[in-house]
Amino acid sequence: MWSCGVQKLYQVLNFAMIVSSALMIWKGLMVVTGSESPIVVVLSGSMEPAFHRGDLLFLTNHKADPIRVGDIVVFKVDGREIPIVHRVLKLHENCVKVDVCGCSENGTAKILTKGDNNSVDDRALYAPGQLWLNKKDIVGKAKGFVPHVGIVTILMNDYPKLKYLVLTLLACFVLIHRE
Repeated sequence: MWSCGVQKLYQVLNFAMIVSSALMIWKGLMVVTGSESPIVVVLSGSMEPAFHRGDLLFLTNHKADPIRVGDIVVFKVDGREIPIVHRVLKLHENCVKVDVCGCSENGTAKILTKGDNNSVDDRALYAPGQLWLNKKDIVGKAKGFVPHVGIVTILMNDYPKLKYLVLTLLACFVLIHRE
């Protein structure tokens, strides 16, 4: 009977180690990429044909890597929880000093974005009274993608019961698995 309790404790610790490993990997990616969210899922069709709903994007947000017109960026707007994936349409830079990478830290950049599949720019999506994005609004710049892998995330958000079912099945598998 005592060995059964030890085995259950081992399974719970194994599950906790899997969760903590995933969190460490995520935090490590944040440090390496310079982005608070190094991986995002495209949630709408506004960037078609470049990206489709469910594509998984890999982001970086290094200070030395300037944002340019044509770059695909992910940005967050005050009052909206979900980040938006769109292309830089216009860029206004106020450079105090220009170096090889573009504006120095003293300079400011105002960014206007637009979805490739949208007919107008994103000013209607920005916070009330905001006409341009600032560098602080940018979560990251797309550096690569994997098509359709994020559809699982979309399904779990669209159908919350599915999310709980998948999480329950994963937890049961980890707790029941004996190796």
